Amino acid sequence: MFGNSYYGGENQMGQVTHEQANLLLRIYELRREPRLREARAWFIAKFDAPKTPEDRAKTYPPGSVEDANIRMVISYWDMVAGLVNRGLIDDELFFESSGEAWIVWDRIRDIAATARTMFKNPHMYRNLEQVIQRMEEWQERRAPGHIAVVRQMMAAGRQAAAKSTGD
Repeated sequence: MFGNSYYGGENQMGQVTHEQANLLLRIYELRREPRLREARAWFIAKFDAPKTPEDRAKTYPPGSVEDANIRMVISYWDMVAGLVNRGLIDDELFFESSGEAWIVWDRIRDIAATARTMFKNPHMYRNLEQVIQRMEEWQERRAPGHIAVVRQMMAAGRQAAAKSTGD
């Protein structure tokens, strides 16, 4: 129905609708909103995912600017992922231009299950998780080994940043 791999068929290049392209461009415009841009920059540069939700609350206390940044970035990407999951944006079109969503999920993946239990919400972050699972499968088909290399590079970057700040 939607031509989206989520709905059973791998989309062929060029089958994207104008509505899908326009929605993707609108989502990109939202990313440029100053407060969201500030939150995204902080998240990518400074957010070091705690091991548990309790550690997150200690490191980034509720009501702090950092807590607002985290919530803003995660909720933005989970909302966008919900649109993709429903076929409103073609998977491949989204995957080609939305690597930041992968970074966000990679930072929170280890605490997602604990957060779901803590908040008694098995659907928490589920949209993002589902999109990223498909994105990783797509990426592995196109460029085998790419995801592992990016994870190694990101881990090395975080270690270097931690050393430079004395953490």
